[in-house]
Amino acid sequence: MNISEATVFIVDDDSAVRDSLMLMIEQEGIRVETYGNGEDFLSVCQNGIYGCAILDIRMPGMDGMQLQQELNRRNIKLPIVFLTGHGDIPLSVKAVKTGAVDFLTKPVTRENLLSSVKSALLESQRLVTQLENGQDAKSKLADLTEREREVMTLAVAGSPNKEIARRLGISHRTVEIHKSKIMHKTGATNLLDLARIASEGRLLE
Repeated sequence: MNISEATVFIVDDDSAVRDSLMLMIEQEGIRVETYGNGEDFLSVCQNGIYGCAILDIRMPGMDGMQLQQELNRRNIKLPIVFLTGHGDIPLSVKAVKTGAVDFLTKPVTRENLLSSVKSALLESQRLVTQLENGQDAKSKLADLTEREREVMTLAVAGSPNKEIARRLGISHRTVEIHKSKIMHKTGATNLLDLARIASEGRLLE
């Protein structure tokens, strides 16, 4: 992913802060969207976005921590950098422990801002790739029959064909046929690849 494809979302009720941060980030060729409150940001935010959010800790209405909690509740995996006043540092440390990438103290320097944003975008790349892999794996698993899923679950857990046959009450030959169909449908090249697909597709949960 190219950094020019990313979007940094700035949520702060102070328009001067928003404009200052936007200028510093846009000078790096990164797209920026700004919002004056959490509610407006939530109306556009969705999973699978390549980017990050810079959230002010203290805002009227929904504050930064509440916004983070709501994103988590909606399972929106967007890396967060908190913007905080000096007195909010203990709160910011708590925010990092609940999933934020970093926190910046106002007034923020260009160097610190860009360092945090780039770290958050690297994390976003990882999350987007993970999401795409999961969707791809789920589509591969969707065509499996219930019996094929049972055979696959036992196979990736390390059970040999003889044990799979015994546990499912089918013949050794039938297990081999099912495994052949599973490999074909999923496009797996070997058992390790099959285990990866099962894990990314959440078959093993």
